[in-house]
Amino acid sequence: MAAAEWVRLELDADAFAPGRFAAYGERARAGGVSFTTLDELGDGPDERRRLFELNRECSADIPGRGPFYAYEEYARLRFDAPSYDPRGVVLARDGDVWIGMSATSDHRSSGCVFNEMTGVRAAYRGRGVSIAMKVLGVGFAGLCGVGRVRTVHHPANVRAIAMNRTLGYVDAEWDDGP
Repeated sequence: MAAAEWVRLELDADAFAPGRFAAYGERARAGGVSFTTLDELGDGPDERRRLFELNRECSADIPGRGPFYAYEEYARLRFDAPSYDPRGVVLARDGDVWIGMSATSDHRSSGCVFNEMTGVRAAYRGRGVSIAMKVLGVGFAGLCGVGRVRTVHHPANVRAIAMNRTLGYVDAEWDDGP
């Protein structure tokens, strides 16, 4: 699929009002879900392997995704990338079980952070977890000193596109990285 066919979205993080979406986090927390980052948990080999397993499971039903990476390739592309920062990986947990992730990378040289993946295990969907993680992830832009969050979706991923539009993402075009 040509890059022009992908849906490119951008959020003005400086104008974002997270309080508008507080009910999503409250709903998820009332259901026993807690939120943290990979940085807060410790960015060690076991945590990275758990993130890989969660990412693989949550990616399985993304339109146009294709086969998921082997762990070694995933580690090289995710953890060895200069844009990787464990503070940008928001995790949702039910007790000790990791149920969702929202991974945002640091592309401050392009004036943005890039939300690479947000996903929730199927059994936990519909509880506000994705929006709560995305809201927490917007704060990563401030940590990086930028005012924009970008993301890209396959046009058939209508639920993810709709979720991002609900948060205030708008159509955007860019040529300078993510």
